[in-house]
Amino acid sequence: MSSILNVIEKLKLNVLNVEDVPDSFSSEVHKLTLANGEKVYVKIPFNKDKLYREFQMLETLKDVIPVPKVLDFWDGDEMTTGALLLSAIQGIPCTEHIDEKLSFQMGAYHAMLHEVKTPGYGYHVTDGFKRLDPNNWRLHIKDNVEKWKEPCKKILDPVLYERCIFHFDGLFSALPEPDGPCIVHMDFRPGNILVNDNKVTGIIDFESARGGSTEIDFTKINRYIWEVNPRTKLPYVNGYQTIRPMVDLETVLPFYDLYDAFCAVFWCKNRGVEKNQSFLQENIEILQKSVGFEQIRY
Repeated sequence: MSSILNVIEKLKLNVLNVEDVPDSFSSEVHKLTLANGEKVYVKIPFNKDKLYREFQMLETLKDVIPVPKVLDFWDGDEMTTGALLLSAIQGIPCTEHIDEKLSFQMGAYHAMLHEVKTPGYGYHVTDGFKRLDPNNWRLHIKDNVEKWKEPCKKILDPVLYERCIFHFDGLFSALPEPDGPCIVHMDFRPGNILVNDNKVTGIIDFESARGGSTEIDFTKINRYIWEVNPRTKLPYVNGYQTIRPMVDLETVLPFYDLYDAFCAVFWCKNRGVEKNQSFLQENIEILQKSVGFEQIRY
């Protein structure tokens, strides 16, 4: 609570009520009711890079897709990394039933996001846009897997770990030529898509967004929408294709499903296995499914 009180003081806000926003896994998010009755959000990112990344992405996308408006920005002090004061969007996360009509809209907005080009493969940091060195998407993905190997090896069952590495190599070699660089959200899932009256009203949470290849951005849509209701996949793809061509999903999804879950295990190792146990277990089960681990062992 000390961080939000510090932000309220620095931004000189007259606040009636402060509510914590649940399921904000990385950054701290609060919903404020101001003295005039207005509802706003304060986001306190995990670090400075996430602060500037979200700010730059929201400014870039404000006339492209429905995103929160940045009402104020504070670059922090020795106690707090900084904060964004954001407008409230009418709508709720679309974590309930998603029909074909809503799926079509999601696909179109996702494509609009991907249509925004970036200076290279990379991401915003405190002093501007940092390109990957070298500016090579495939090498970046491969280097990430290499970086995650040792931490993941300490957590995963040895047989599961070896199966993951074996599958990485085979799936990676089959990937098509990457597209981009363009903006990719990196966490495009129902919890970050706001809806009202069965219409998409906002896309939120851009702290991990960057310049990348679109192939990485369909993993969570597949996991939390298409696999839950397979009838939503075709409308989503059709909506997307009204704006731009779709990548070869059948080839890229198996690789990035494995990649995303492996990354999540690494994240849990860094942020604390005990306090992130349920998230860790969810992703271990995804790895098991991806490599057919249970069938192999039993």
